Amino acid sequence: MKSLYCSLPFLFVVVCSLSWVNASANSHENFLDCLSSYHPQESSSISKVVYTETNSSYSEILESSIQNYRSFTTNTPKPLVIVTPLNISHVQATIHCSKKHGLQIRIRSGGHDFEGLSYVSQVPFIVIDLVHFRSIDVDVENEEAWIQSGAITGEVYYRINERSTNLTFPGAVGHTVGIGGFISGGGYGLLFRKYGLAADNVIDAMFVDANGRVLDRKLMGEDLFWAIRGGGGGSFGIVLSWKVKLVHVPSTVTVAAVRRTLEQNATQLLHRWQYVAPNLPNDVYSVVSISTTNSTENGERTVVATFVSVFQGGANELIPLMQERFPELGLVREDYIEMTWIESILLLTGLTNQTKEVLLDRSYKNFFLSPSFKGKSDYMRKPMPEIVIQGLLSQLLEDEARISTLNIIAYGGKMDEIPETETPFPHRKGTLYKISYYVGWQEEDNSNPQRYISWIRKVYKYMGPFVSKYPREAYLNYRDLDIGRNNNEGKASYKQASVWGRKYFKENFDRLTYVKAKIDPENFFRHEQSIPPRFH
Repeated sequence: MKSLYCSLPFLFVVVCSLSWVNASANSHENFLDCLSSYHPQESSSISKVVYTETNSSYSEILESSIQNYRSFTTNTPKPLVIVTPLNISHVQATIHCSKKHGLQIRIRSGGHDFEGLSYVSQVPFIVIDLVHFRSIDVDVENEEAWIQSGAITGEVYYRINERSTNLTFPGAVGHTVGIGGFISGGGYGLLFRKYGLAADNVIDAMFVDANGRVLDRKLMGEDLFWAIRGGGGGSFGIVLSWKVKLVHVPSTVTVAAVRRTLEQNATQLLHRWQYVAPNLPNDVYSVVSISTTNSTENGERTVVATFVSVFQGGANELIPLMQERFPELGLVREDYIEMTWIESILLLTGLTNQTKEVLLDRSYKNFFLSPSFKGKSDYMRKPMPEIVIQGLLSQLLEDEARISTLNIIAYGGKMDEIPETETPFPHRKGTLYKISYYVGWQEEDNSNPQRYISWIRKVYKYMGPFVSKYPREAYLNYRDLDIGRNNNEGKASYKQASVWGRKYFKENFDRLTYVKAKIDPENFFRHEQSIPPRFH
């Protein structure tokens, strides 16, 4: 009867909701009983890391790492239970009891999922928050580290820098990004044109599957090890820690940044940038960040493009390079700033007035635009004509785009050298750059954000003819549920899932579905865009 009600129109929504509540209440109590009896000798320890809505700390724990409040309103379904495990047995118990009582699991490390899939679901669910799994064991001699998935990027940078100022990990720009989700989606940052993605630098992992087995690279096999390095979090199991290669950074890093408005030929400069940036040496990370500002001339809004280059070396090397390759930008000596690697992270994250200890602050809410936003992504394989750029930038002057940003990140370098099939992340050779689109809004608009979401969808549609095709590629870590929507229970068929699967993974999607069928044939680990199992 419940399925009949839920297939009928709006009149029966309340009935479905009540059924959901009743079922979840029973599951909730049974789940808690199961946890306490799974390892009786540990019942007291696990009770200290289990939070329900009756706990005074529940809301604080739930909101602690949420980075996008668009997916977290008063009407958003909340987890029945949050578990913040202290050890592997707590993780195993949570998996076992969730399976036994028909509850789904959402796995959270940093809370940066664009669609909130690490802490939101439309079916009864449990959140495993890996906040206590954040140790970082640095081996300077062998240039390796074991990093637990709950560590944030800033902690990783800080702990490595404590041991060596000339070693680091190719992590994210944002310091509160959780390592677990970052690596599992590929993970690009300031060093990806020189060393590849975060996932390209993983050499082992500690993984828990749907049966509670603990597997390292040798035990899991190369297929699964391939899948977790870019195939997305929440599809195969839980990666508790990653063994990674550390990479070299020089004592001096140079950052060059200059702003140009429409009146200062931003359109023409961006057109030229497309031909220059992807062909710069691997040591250069190049991004153009585009937003709006008030013109200094007449006070009206105008588009401003900020051209940023981060060079692994001194200004004396970068200056002649930019003068030769991109003289149109008109950089002068004062535009170049020399600093350390850690200082460049603070600068690019907007933390220039902070000491490096801010990298350890997990509670820091470094909202990119605003507490609520919608994001999308595209990959470009051909330069945009100048008239297309004009049309794109003009849309930033519309009212809905007052809190909006386009980030355009140059590819090339090492990314051209790594085969598309090396990891599930396929956006390699031939990619000129990636565009990420963001639109945010004020808190008072959060109850009705549709006008802003409609705006970004319109921009995305406008760009359709000019971006990568067959498929139109997208970045998994910029999760977008507009792509190939399926039912809320994450039970998409292969055909349904292939719509978004091809965009995120291209031809690697098929291999991911076969790996899924081997490691999790019952599809326990799932969400709205998880990998479905496909059997030969």
